Amino acid sequence: MPIAEVNGHPLYFEDSGGEGPAVVFSHGFLMDHEMFAPQVEALSGEFRCIVWDERGFGQTPADGPFTFWDSAADLLALLTHLGIERAVLGGMSQGGFLVLRAALTAPERVAGLALIDTQAGTEDPDQLPGYEAMNDEWMANGPAAVQEVVAGLILGEGIDPSPWYAKWAAADRKNFGLAFRCLADRDDITGRLGEIRCPAIIFHGDRDQSIPMDKAEQLRDGLVGCEALVVVTGAPHAANMSHPEQVNGPLRDFLRRHA
Repeated sequence: MPIAEVNGHPLYFEDSGGEGPAVVFSHGFLMDHEMFAPQVEALSGEFRCIVWDERGFGQTPADGPFTFWDSAADLLALLTHLGIERAVLGGMSQGGFLVLRAALTAPERVAGLALIDTQAGTEDPDQLPGYEAMNDEWMANGPAAVQEVVAGLILGEGIDPSPWYAKWAAADRKNFGLAFRCLADRDDITGRLGEIRCPAIIFHGDRDQSIPMDKAEQLRDGLVGCEALVVVTGAPHAANMSHPEQVNGPLRDFLRRHA
């Protein structure tokens, strides 16, 4: 089992290997490394694709409160563990939150950013009470009562949610609670986007109910190296899973230019 001991805790990862340039994918909230299977399948013949489980998800535990700055440090430590000096960092939703922070922390190690359905700010204050209520239910009774709503927000209509339901039911609720507080209490880095100078590409589903398109436009306008905002037609929050045919081609072209 590929486990890296980083920053005092075990971190699960998978590495396609090979001689190609490295790209590391960071998953969204309630997901794990498997959400990037469509990208690994499409790109691993040309690029070294690395996926990992962030604190509190998959096979990486959360042993106490943490922030997305801590998760960014985990990602950078994973690069060191793998002997990778510089890589393109891909991130979906909360994965985007942490790769933006990695680019602020160690810009010399980031060859580019591929940002999927993410943003630089905090949660919409109008939506946060609903998320807090779902968290309370999940922590008290497990995911059964809210999982359909959650899956609808993340996966949309085109992806079978049952494998994720099984993962959520089996997950440690303590891990979930710590990860939720990290998400809900995160800081706003919108004002620091201009410090990130590396090339970037943004993908955003036009049916994303979790993060509206104007947040992607803010990223585009704030990142001086942004080359494109790719609107993924018909896609929900997890656009790379539901509509990989619209993501993989532009992503491959970006990686060929910058990885």
